[in-house]
Amino acid sequence: MTSTLKLPYKFVHLQRNFKSKVVKKSLILIFMLALLMPSALLANSEVPVSAEKSETKDVSSEVVEHIMNHVADANENHIATIHEAGVEKHISLPLPCILYNKSTGKLSVFMSSKLHDSHEGYDGYKMDNHTNRVVDAETGKRDTFYDFSITKNVFNMLLGFFILTIIFFIIKAAYVKRAGQAPTGIQSFFEPIIQFLIDEVAKPNLGAKYEKFLPYLICVFFFILINNLLGLVPFIGGINSSGNISFTLVLAMCSLLLINLNGNKHYWQHIFAMPGVPKWVLVILTPIELLGVVLKPAVLMLRLFGNITGGHIAVLAIVSLIFIMGKMGTTIGGATAGGAIAIPILLFVNAMELFVAFLQAYVFTLLTAIFIGAAIEDHHHAEENH
Repeated sequence: MTSTLKLPYKFVHLQRNFKSKVVKKSLILIFMLALLMPSALLANSEVPVSAEKSETKDVSSEVVEHIMNHVADANENHIATIHEAGVEKHISLPLPCILYNKSTGKLSVFMSSKLHDSHEGYDGYKMDNHTNRVVDAETGKRDTFYDFSITKNVFNMLLGFFILTIIFFIIKAAYVKRAGQAPTGIQSFFEPIIQFLIDEVAKPNLGAKYEKFLPYLICVFFFILINNLLGLVPFIGGINSSGNISFTLVLAMCSLLLINLNGNKHYWQHIFAMPGVPKWVLVILTPIELLGVVLKPAVLMLRLFGNITGGHIAVLAIVSLIFIMGKMGTTIGGATAGGAIAIPILLFVNAMELFVAFLQAYVFTLLTAIFIGAAIEDHHHAEENH
């Protein structure tokens, strides 16, 4: 007698979903997102850099500048800055710079580490030390070229994609190899999460059609989650990719298309010709309903962006207490007092950020499922009442 049916969750049902290529479809969608995100992030390539650093800038202003530069994108993954004999040295993970000069038509491809080898920069470009963005060596601006570089946000998303690919293929192979057996190892960790998405997110909101949208929901959940978690790892730079407005915009646009392309006639009728509503009222109501079509994904975009970015800013602000109270390292006693205050708070906030990483991935996935469910819902009961 097999022990499969005695498992506390529906292992047989989940195994069937994996055999029906849910994992494969989810990975394809994750790969498509990984390709779309760098294109969206290029929209930030023409954002002007901040003004030159003022010599009279106080400690708090420097802290604010460091925090805002951290949550912004950059052409290198800056990890730390050390001072030796009055000289700043950057510890960073070099990333590929792919720059196209508008006037000369020259394409330059090199690693960002070359920009730190000399004060003159490299190939007509230099690194702005305050923003960690590549600028024109002569003008100090970014309006003379197009930046197609692998920035730190793109690097983080590609890293997350490769991690998910390895994990999902391991799980898929485990289901094939251990068919009808209890899960072990990494499979046993991810199975309850995926089953939770099926039973508590997909089925209640999508009904019998849940399998059609399950790959997208799994893709979105784990893609957001892995980027949130990687943003909490300090030694790779604590990258804020899932807190980038371009990142959340692409996800919201994908959900917008999925919701409206699958909307049935009842969904569109409710928007353009709501049953039982006088025509003169529709003149006012229809624009409001159309606005709601756009506002739904906008809510998804802003919620994820605000929560993740706010969490990064909160952590960095707490860490900055050490430097503010120590006047950026000139007072050991002040830095010690700042550390004594900041470290316990920081441990708590980091624990909360770990929870928020899962929560925001879940909320985005849940709201997407709810919006899709509203678009594909059959209004049999409403028709019978009429």
